[in-house]
Amino acid sequence: MKSAATAGVRWGRWTFGAALVVLILFTLFPFYWAIVASLTSDAALFRDPSLWPRHLIFDHYRALFTERDFITPIRNSLVVAGTTTIFCLIVGTLAAYALARIEFRGKAAIMGFILAVTMFPQISIVSPLYLLLRSLHLIDTYPGLIMPYMTFAMPLTVWVLTGSIRQIPKDLEEAAHVDGATRVQSFTKILLPLAVPSLATTGILTFIYCWNEFLFALSFTLGPERQTVPVAIALFRGQYQVPWGEILAAAVVATAPVAAMVLIFQRRIVQGLTAGAVKG
Repeated sequence: MKSAATAGVRWGRWTFGAALVVLILFTLFPFYWAIVASLTSDAALFRDPSLWPRHLIFDHYRALFTERDFITPIRNSLVVAGTTTIFCLIVGTLAAYALARIEFRGKAAIMGFILAVTMFPQISIVSPLYLLLRSLHLIDTYPGLIMPYMTFAMPLTVWVLTGSIRQIPKDLEEAAHVDGATRVQSFTKILLPLAVPSLATTGILTFIYCWNEFLFALSFTLGPERQTVPVAIALFRGQYQVPWGEILAAAVVATAPVAAMVLIFQRRIVQGLTAGAVKG
């Protein structure tokens, strides 16, 4: 009886392991194929595709920075995503502290509203945002991208940081108040140092969201001077054919740093998301 149970447990573990391997391969294969295709000539890619490049070429990557000026979209994405992340962290930390530490009426409703904003479809507000930005002469500008980005990045920041701050013992701040510290001093000298891991996690999540955002960047930019990386890749076109090699090379350049960041900080990211699952 015990041998049968042991065999069943082993079989279950083997099945789970095999399913996990298949899932990992299924998830990573598109990125692997993008790398292989970006190192293969277009002619060889369509004539004789292979899972391993027979002759490595770097022409597609070279063309990105010599013919396509791919540095400009990277710069635009860094400026927009970085500025949005910094602003969201500054404002979001103050809002999260108020929601986590100060008692007032309607706090649960505010938390529910913040969560509801993240569920709102972006496409439904593109038209009114476009009209508003056009009236303010912010179309095809950095502020014209940063402001719409914050409409969806800020709720994520506030929600995650509120849960993280609630996990920090309130007794530490109360002890500081007993010693004569003001609320501002306890916030800056006690709570913020303890919240640095959560701030880093939230910053990574916000930056990744802004880096990958496509709809707003496509709708509120007019030319290559302000286009972000996703829009620039989507608009790669030749006169008579689609340059798949350059498109995949650009995808690898844009995805590799973000993927590396997620792999390095995956544990903190999961902890940050879990901490955000709190009651209002």
